[in-house]
Amino acid sequence: MEQLLATKLYIPSLRAGPDGAPRLVLRPRLVERLNEGLRREHGFGRKLTLISAPAGFGKTTLVSEWIAACEQRTPQVRAAWLSLDKGDSEPARFLAYLVAALQTLVETLGVSILSALQSPQPPASQALLTALLNEIAALPDPFILVLDDYHAIDSKPVDQALAFLLDHLPPQMHLVIASREDPSLPLARLRAQGLLTELRAADLRFTSAEAAEFLNQASGLQGMGLALSAEELNALETRTEGWIAGLQLAALAMQGQSDTASFIQAFTGSHRFVLDYLLEEVLQQQPESIQAFLLRTSILERLCGPLCDAVLLDSETPGQETLEFLERANLFIVPLDNQRRWYRYHHLFAEFLRQRAPREQAGLHMRASQWFEEAGLKLEAFQHAAAAHDIQRAERLIGAKGMTIHSRGTLAIILDWLASLPAAVKDARPSLWVRSATLALVGGQTGGVEENLNAAEKALQNAELDARNRDLIGQIAAARATLALTRYQPEVILAQAQRALEYLPPEDLAFRLTAFWTLGFAHYLLGDRAAAAQAYTQALEVSQEAGDSFSTILATGSLGQVQELENQLHLAAASYRRVLELAGEHPLPNIGETHLDLARIYYEWNDLEAAEQHARQSLPLVRLYDRLIDRFVLTEIFLARLELARGDIDGAAGRLAQTEQSVRQNNFVQRLPEVAAAQVLVLIRQGKLQAAAQLVQAYPLPLHQARLLLAQGDLHAALALLEPLRQEMQTKGWQDERLKALVLEALALRAQGEKQRALQALAQALALAEPGGFIRLFVDEGPPMARLLSEAAAQGVMPGYTARLLAAFEKPPALRPASLQPLVEPLSLREMEVLRLVAQGLSNREISAKLFLAVDTVKGYNRRIFDKLHVQRRTEAIARARELGLL
Repeated sequence: MEQLLATKLYIPSLRAGPDGAPRLVLRPRLVERLNEGLRREHGFGRKLTLISAPAGFGKTTLVSEWIAACEQRTPQVRAAWLSLDKGDSEPARFLAYLVAALQTLVETLGVSILSALQSPQPPASQALLTALLNEIAALPDPFILVLDDYHAIDSKPVDQALAFLLDHLPPQMHLVIASREDPSLPLARLRAQGLLTELRAADLRFTSAEAAEFLNQASGLQGMGLALSAEELNALETRTEGWIAGLQLAALAMQGQSDTASFIQAFTGSHRFVLDYLLEEVLQQQPESIQAFLLRTSILERLCGPLCDAVLLDSETPGQETLEFLERANLFIVPLDNQRRWYRYHHLFAEFLRQRAPREQAGLHMRASQWFEEAGLKLEAFQHAAAAHDIQRAERLIGAKGMTIHSRGTLAIILDWLASLPAAVKDARPSLWVRSATLALVGGQTGGVEENLNAAEKALQNAELDARNRDLIGQIAAARATLALTRYQPEVILAQAQRALEYLPPEDLAFRLTAFWTLGFAHYLLGDRAAAAQAYTQALEVSQEAGDSFSTILATGSLGQVQELENQLHLAAASYRRVLELAGEHPLPNIGETHLDLARIYYEWNDLEAAEQHARQSLPLVRLYDRLIDRFVLTEIFLARLELARGDIDGAAGRLAQTEQSVRQNNFVQRLPEVAAAQVLVLIRQGKLQAAAQLVQAYPLPLHQARLLLAQGDLHAALALLEPLRQEMQTKGWQDERLKALVLEALALRAQGEKQRALQALAQALALAEPGGFIRLFVDEGPPMARLLSEAAAQGVMPGYTARLLAAFEKPPALRPASLQPLVEPLSLREMEVLRLVAQGLSNREISAKLFLAVDTVKGYNRRIFDKLHVQRRTEAIARARELGLL
């Protein structure tokens, strides 16, 4: 994600006078209106305060004054602030800044959400907001969030996200929106429900008394010769209709005027005409050097002294000194931080200046671009290069180190610029067509990609096949491989990735990385695991050479999955741990899959506690995607398998039923066979063989068909299925499937009375399994496998390994199976999880935060736990659980 601007998160400071005291007009009548929306006893009474009025009515000043008063009166009520601009209309960027604003109150809030937003294809806003709301609900103290300048947002998805936030707003949070126009939110409903406080232009207009105080005392103009009579004040207030900006502009224009009464009498017209006239008067009263400074720096969204020096070059006065002068002169400049380093012009003033700025601005933009690049702010450097129409520089900056193009906010800005370029410009520079296609793919967009790639190829048709154009041909092929990956076309991926590697030069690390990774994925889909591992290894080497941590994580995780399929569990676990190490404390969303990968390894090693811990860490991360992709399904299936291993058959069945419902509701039909496979295991354990047979018929998975045949006692049919399957897997080199087939084949042979053949098959399985340390693969088969292992041990077959496996049969799971719990109704896996956290001394609120549950949900679990244990309070529940061996 691109660097977030801390200046957007500062609460505007109140302007201070010479004595250091705030220099403003206190407006207690409006502060009291704002206070109506707050109820301190149990959070806040109203959800939203809307301050909606045209520019120049003092919205921001009023809110900052109110916030300061609130924090002074009630220190535990704190405020977060976000100043919005048009760039925040991109949903991912808006959410990133929203979380960043909240982190000024609680540093750890929303860490996983910011991580998720770093993904090229972040989850749906609603899923992210749900996770954020759960975290907010766990906060102990109430707070206020201010969204200033919301009119800058022009995005239906952002409006919908904010509406969702309002609908589910926890009582600890109160939202304040300041805007020039009403936002597209359900205001009528909130108004009817008594959940809305509103202030509008009529409320914000200065009264005569406030206008008098503003002009003669608190405006900062005292001592400058402005002393208006009561009659003049009333006339000016009538002319401006209490419009604060109009009063301020008039006051600035009257400085040095000998006949203020005539000036006031001539002053009339609408806001726009008044603004133009008065700003002309204000600007023309300034020295030429100040006028030039204002007009030339108006190209900047935010200003600091060194930046102004770099843009102006020939300025006699240092930029910082000029900015401080402008602030003292009250010339519509707003400090953005407490150190007075960064500023911006008042929006109305900036609009006026830009309309009158010099026509030739390319040089100004170029110098601004160079300064931002040297400062490490690549996005701003790109935007100024684009404004200067320096296409070569802008394109170079897109690929510059430090430009975080994985961020959707940055991508949207760059893609908009590329789309704005005429086709003739892109034909002359085919690399721009390629950029349009590849960056769209990075952002998860496929529409128009094919057309852009075709246009690039057409532009290259008659071009000389030099090194640069060969590189472009390779980039086009890499993009086509990625496009084919989104369509699950392995043959196309394979052909295009190989073509890319043929044309790409060694130094084009980014596209060679793409080619190697997509090549590995193609081999993976085609079942050539050795080739997949080789390609992923090459992708890993290139990503490390390029210093691309995101791709290193991706390649390492992919390599680990191939290692796991090859039964190389120790190597796979090392790869997965490396992924988590690289991700650090702020994991990317796909780290949820890595936690699940590790959970499978630990499960196989019979470390059920570690397996559960990683699965629990996986679930909230993959759940962020539950409305977009199906990653959460695999975690839920694994948790059901874990419940089954611990003897909670009903819990496993219930979880799988809920998972199947989610799969069907979200139309994730491709996951139904995996859900069905787990359900078959549960149904066999329940003795419901007919229901299992129906599922096997609907989703014919060979291993589960064989398992069902074994349960039905049809050993001949089971062996007729298993023996050719095992041989096929051996030919393919699919070691995981070969091992599973051998285990079932050994059981079928022993059940058929062919003890020696059974032991031979088991010996082959043990030889394949021992290097990886497999345990649950055998233990999950229950007593028949324990008897067969005992026979193998008696004949001296791998005595050390068989002894470890037999010991695992004797050792109960970390939590007692439900069948062994002396309870009428056993505790479910989730109830056991809550119970353990209760025993650790966590409060309901702390448990809700840890498990990503609502506090009321945790209380519900407590009630059910108490009922099942026949106790009344926490201490009794802990003691009783220890008596039963549950803790």
